[in-house]
Amino acid sequence: MWTCKSHRTFQIAVQMLQISSLDMKSWLKVYFLLLYTLRAMRECVQMRRVEFVYFDAGGGHRAAATALRIVTEQQLQWNIHLMNLQELLDGIDPVLKLTGLRLQDLYNGLLKKGWTWGTGFGLRVFQAAIRLYHQDQVRLLEAYWRQSQPALVVSLVPHFNRAIFESLRRITPTTPLVTILTDLADYPPHFWLERQEQFYICGSDRAVAQARSLGLRQDQIYQTSGMILHPKFFQPITADRAAERQRLGLDPDLATGLVMFGGQGSSVMVKIARKLAASKLNLQLILICGHNQRLAAELRGIQGRKHVESFTTEVPYYMHLSDFFIGKPGPGSISEALTMKLPVIVECNARTLPQERYNAAWVLEKQVGSVLRSFRQITQTVEVLLDPTNFARYRSNAAAMNNRAVFEIPGMLREILSKATS
Repeated sequence: MWTCKSHRTFQIAVQMLQISSLDMKSWLKVYFLLLYTLRAMRECVQMRRVEFVYFDAGGGHRAAATALRIVTEQQLQWNIHLMNLQELLDGIDPVLKLTGLRLQDLYNGLLKKGWTWGTGFGLRVFQAAIRLYHQDQVRLLEAYWRQSQPALVVSLVPHFNRAIFESLRRITPTTPLVTILTDLADYPPHFWLERQEQFYICGSDRAVAQARSLGLRQDQIYQTSGMILHPKFFQPITADRAAERQRLGLDPDLATGLVMFGGQGSSVMVKIARKLAASKLNLQLILICGHNQRLAAELRGIQGRKHVESFTTEVPYYMHLSDFFIGKPGPGSISEALTMKLPVIVECNARTLPQERYNAAWVLEKQVGSVLRSFRQITQTVEVLLDPTNFARYRSNAAAMNNRAVFEIPGMLREILSKATS
């Protein structure tokens, strides 16, 4: 399909050809317009489907794929398809066969209940199972690539990049594979980074250093200014904070914390709300529970000034109404908060997912918030963060972050594809 621009150029050239008396200058103009149109047509014919690979273990992979698709289609007018890897691999999912639950649903259930102790060991068991079923994964992916015939494959998932790469090479050896890390850093071995002939897009200096240490060449590594966020986080919000707080039943002038633990919520939100309600701190909370309706009902029953919201696509709006963020050290939620200039408070301990532990160190390194060992310390931590001197420093550092990754990556993908087809 032509882009609107090339189609309009062709129309102009045709209209000029219909003029009976054209001078030499006009004929040259028509010639170059048609030349441009033919080049655009050739590029469109060459541009086959681009695959963005994601799954729903957690919410960040689908969110990143969806956000990147929106911006890439706007910038490049590519034919992008979102491929759910879990659906493709359902037939060989051992958890699905034994329990009737997809592996990603089991994972999300553990997050929802906060049962994340020992996830480091569980992760290695999961990776061993992936290795055991590797050839089956390759077989199913081969069949998919044979039908899809993509011009470019972009993986936004960890663990499966070796299978994606091997299967792609068997079917269409010249198609480049790009893996975009949706974590601030890798958790080696065999999590995000693999030593193979593909490209990686990293969102931090740490991830770039890890890629280099693995022996990857410089031309295989691209770096962005941060994590992929939905473009709505970059759109101006004109709503009056004081008026909107009042509309939600909040004090227009009170310090406001946003508490959010991903799309499934977390039972720890109840402990946080109760502790802060029982404290002498003069503040209020906005609590976003995701799809966890039972959690939302329990939070509404807790005393204290607050607003409880279930699943919403208007997170930027609620962040606009807030002064600071409390949550898990997920790369997406931290990046969202900082883009909205909110200092963050996150927890890091044995319950923290191993791939998210570096994020807590990154928060301290960038001085954009506080990290505590347990949310039992939330009252003291909020009190320290809201000290005017500390808050001003954190707020200034958060405002200085300039994450434009979602707008930078399409150009990187275009460059990679251009090199592959030249």
